[in-house]
Amino acid sequence: MSELLQTELCGIKLNTPIFAASGTFGFGEEFENFVDLKRLGGVMVKCITLKPRRGNDGIRITETPSGMLNAIGLENPGVETFLTKILPRIKDKMNVVVNVSGSSVEDYGELARMLDVDGVAAIELNISCPNVKDGGIIFGTDARQAAKVTAAAKKATKKPVIVKLSPNVTDITTIARACEAAGADCLSLINTLMGMEINVQTWRTTLGNLTGGLSGGAIKPVAVRMVWQTAQAVNIPIIGMGGIRSAEDAAEFFLAGAAAVAVGTANFAEPSVTMKIADDLETYLRGFGLKNIRELVGRLKT
Repeated sequence: MSELLQTELCGIKLNTPIFAASGTFGFGEEFENFVDLKRLGGVMVKCITLKPRRGNDGIRITETPSGMLNAIGLENPGVETFLTKILPRIKDKMNVVVNVSGSSVEDYGELARMLDVDGVAAIELNISCPNVKDGGIIFGTDARQAAKVTAAAKKATKKPVIVKLSPNVTDITTIARACEAAGADCLSLINTLMGMEINVQTWRTTLGNLTGGLSGGAIKPVAVRMVWQTAQAVNIPIIGMGGIRSAEDAAEFFLAGAAAVAVGTANFAEPSVTMKIADDLETYLRGFGLKNIRELVGRLKT
């Protein structure tokens, strides 16, 4: 492993600062034939909820110019199955970051408690979900709700807690500061942008869920801007994501202030893309005479 890319995040040793983003990489084992899982910073596994979920009906994914819309609906086997059947298979293969989602503050606390086990490197809170106990308000769009979820998870686990921020807000720094104040160890951003596609022949939406999350290259400029804004507002590390398809894309996020990056939609088009990004990022660093990726973080010239 190259020392150029070796770094640390929340006490976790990373062979590279490149993660696989949740929802785009399964549980990691599906990509073993394409990727050196140990070389990844970690895998943010498919979102886990307290109970199994079957997900949304109808069409769930559609391609868009420079990206895709998805409305999977958090289909997953539930935390018990993950702990008993999946985690034992994958825990020694990579740094496992478990992305979790709930419909109440208590759900997040319980998930964090249950996942406070060997083999889990960190917990990532997906807060782009509605709080059903509080009238359906989205946790990630309300600073008070985001802080409550963060605090509940932190109280329940000794693992690093990463909060995944939604871009569907007026000021992302307000949410970021609230999560930091509530004890978040790290932030990851951005989650998908809300979008819609309409079939002009049928006059119906393409996705069965009507709307979906937009990801891929189309959202990268928004993601870079939000990472840069957030890096100015908080003192905890940031994992940048949103449209990363190359080492140059990744470098933008590091320059904006991200300590690590996560690759998502690009994995569907090129399953080994994370390895290419790692190789090319080493070449990029050498070209600028840098000795370690940390020397690139936050170096944006303004």
